[in-house]
Amino acid sequence: MNFEPYPFEKLNDLLQNIIPNADYEPSVLTIGEPQFDTPEFIQESLADNAYLLKKYPKTGGEEVLRDALRGFIKSRFDVEVDDSELIPTFGTREVLFNFPQFLLSDKSESVMAYTNPFYQIYEGAAIATNSKVIHLNLNAGNNFKPEIDEQKLATCDLVILNFPNNPTSSMLSVEEMAQWVKLALKHDFVLMNDECYSEIYTDKKVPSMLEASKLAGNDEFKNVLVINSISKRSSAPGLRSGFIAGDKEILKEYMKYRTYIGCASPLPLQYAAAAAWSDEAHVSASREIYKNNFAIAKEILGTEIPEATFYIWLKVDNALEFTKKLFEKYNVKVLPGEFLARDNFDGENPGVGYVRIALVENEEKTRDALKRIKECLSE
Repeated sequence: MNFEPYPFEKLNDLLQNIIPNADYEPSVLTIGEPQFDTPEFIQESLADNAYLLKKYPKTGGEEVLRDALRGFIKSRFDVEVDDSELIPTFGTREVLFNFPQFLLSDKSESVMAYTNPFYQIYEGAAIATNSKVIHLNLNAGNNFKPEIDEQKLATCDLVILNFPNNPTSSMLSVEEMAQWVKLALKHDFVLMNDECYSEIYTDKKVPSMLEASKLAGNDEFKNVLVINSISKRSSAPGLRSGFIAGDKEILKEYMKYRTYIGCASPLPLQYAAAAAWSDEAHVSASREIYKNNFAIAKEILGTEIPEATFYIWLKVDNALEFTKKLFEKYNVKVLPGEFLARDNFDGENPGVGYVRIALVENEEKTRDALKRIKECLSE
């Protein structure tokens, strides 16, 4: 299997011979990892339940966690799911990699489609399943929304969307999502939406594909799945708590498959995650931080405030040269957009000419880094 290097490896190669300006403190705005302490009550729950490390965890998760996840989905999206429509997972990265292998294992030829630019684990799953890939290109001319080509979609086995989107911060309305649900039913492909940024919204709550499925009249979530994670929501990527929810017929077989993987979450992590999923106050506080960071970016760089995520998808003349100059002269790291995308059928990479900036620091560090970026842009 010929896996591509991860974007951060490519960035290290790009910058390896550059000595950054030591007059500035290093500022790393490349990775989507919140730079804030995990809330105390989550840490306390983890510590209080450390004694449970002596027990093997269940693949399907403890009831306390399943209850918390069902409660989250109900309170957040006004959608009720039962046990057959939900599986707790060890974060979502493992799901994105192993679910396609489960789903496509009995096909001699399979086709996956996913948004481009993309989270690279989608590509890794396509390589692992030897699938043909169709890129759903996100271009500025289409407000960074996925193109719809029914002729191509009709050949697909699995379509992965990612809204709110990493890296472009673009959104789909619930009506637009419902259109994708109808396409999944019409052409009989499995539709998965990666919703890991659904809780980092700036103003209005963003929708879930589960809501869209209901809107489309697909109350049983046939062919529809969503995944979500606590990592961004609770500044707790180390908890590795996520879930997959939707079509119960697919999840019934996927649950059997998961018993062989050995990716059950340790019990102390499950209890801490249950506490986190059940609380909204700490998430509201985080949202205000990210919203303020976007306001700072608008003030300094003139960028628009996205509806969700904590990313700025910044247009530049030459992303590779800009990234190198910014690091050398101002000691700030950002991620070139072409590292997050691939060439489409026209030979064009939709990430070219952009850099992704992760606004995951506090106000002081964010303001300082953005001022340096502005200086670099002005040169």
